[in-house]
Amino acid sequence: MAAKKTAKKTTDSAPAKAPAAAAPVAKKAAKKAAKKAVTAESAGKTVKSPAAKPAAPKVSTEVIARSAYLNYRRRVEQGLPGDSHGDWLEAERQHEKSGDA
Repeated sequence: MAAKKTAKKTTDSAPAKAPAAAAPVAKKAAKKAAKKAVTAESAGKTVKSPAAKPAAPKVSTEVIARSAYLNYRRRVEQGLPGDSHGDWLEAERQHEKSGDA
């Protein structure tokens, strides 16, 4: 009878070792991922997280063009120096600040 008990113990203990072997592999993977994150931060790289703030909606070119025209008109009426490119850039800046869509 002693031989039968020994055989049972051997078969019962074998499945218990399989999950224990998987645990170190998962720990290694987690440790490796954590090390990568630390390396990226120390290298000065920006790590984007899924919870990052959403990008501002794009302003249509028609809206920017109208604002640039109004900037041009204001500039000419006041006698200020400038050009159309500067008017356009100012219109883009105005819409970035106000958050218009």
